[in-house]
Amino acid sequence: MGRLRAIVMSPKRRPWWSVVKPLMKFPLSLQSIDAIADIISGNDGWDDPSRRIGIYRSTAKLEKFMRGCTVDFRVSGSRVPSLTDCLFELNNGFEAEKVLPRIIEAAANPRDFIHEPERHVAVLDHLNRALRFDGFEVQQQGGRMRLVEAGKGVPVLAELAGLSEVIDFDTVSRDVDRALEHSQTDPEDAITAACSTVESVCRSILIELGQPLPTKKDVQGLYNAVKQPLGLSPDRSDIDLLIAGDVRQILSGLTTVIGGVGALRTHGGDAHGREKGFARVDARIARLSIHAASTAALFLIETWQRKFPARPLPKAGDPAG
Repeated sequence: MGRLRAIVMSPKRRPWWSVVKPLMKFPLSLQSIDAIADIISGNDGWDDPSRRIGIYRSTAKLEKFMRGCTVDFRVSGSRVPSLTDCLFELNNGFEAEKVLPRIIEAAANPRDFIHEPERHVAVLDHLNRALRFDGFEVQQQGGRMRLVEAGKGVPVLAELAGLSEVIDFDTVSRDVDRALEHSQTDPEDAITAACSTVESVCRSILIELGQPLPTKKDVQGLYNAVKQPLGLSPDRSDIDLLIAGDVRQILSGLTTVIGGVGALRTHGGDAHGREKGFARVDARIARLSIHAASTAALFLIETWQRKFPARPLPKAGDPAG
């Protein structure tokens, strides 16, 4: 068999501010690499679909799949051994934490199993049985698959991502995707994206209500503008007296949390620039910001749907009324 050729093709230069190392630990075990190869190649089940795991891909389709993952891969000799050797090489390379998640998530893409959802379930089971020993698992969050640390999935993020797709709220989807993607590799950008998630929700609510955007268009100003039409002011008088104090305290706390996310974006995010090679916050604080902002955004969307069940939120880019 000839020499294997597998070259990672970078779609863009790595930003100079990516100074925080991911928490994910690589390389993966040999068992996980074999499981990934099974899913991508179809497990040599071309002649017996009942044995097939994943999607059977010919040599040309294997090479095309890997190119789609920014890996310049050429089969040399047998199809599956070449793929496995390539994955082993990537697994031990210096960019494993960037390249392998992209390959794994693409291999489990639910769009490839639209007509066979039960096979997609089997794919996830096959991958996760191996990956969990390495501390990872593949989860579906909205319409995308993500490789995450095992046991550390965030239900509210998955629910928000899914809900924003259901209501065709594409700006929120982009902000959530960006926050999730960068929470470990670029926490400052993740904080900015988390704040943008709440701003996108508030802005779309105001557009749909035909109200002008506030003079102060930061997250605090936008949230203050939607509180009254959504009935979220702490001084509202239509709440059961038994729980009125508790609800007011929670709503006041929500205002404080949103203000804190906005302040953290100003002082710790990347929206206003930053010094080269300097990180003000770590991934832990970034995740706290994402969780807080996502919870607030989800609450605002659910409040909108309850108050205006027949009125969809506008798509990003729709003209304001």
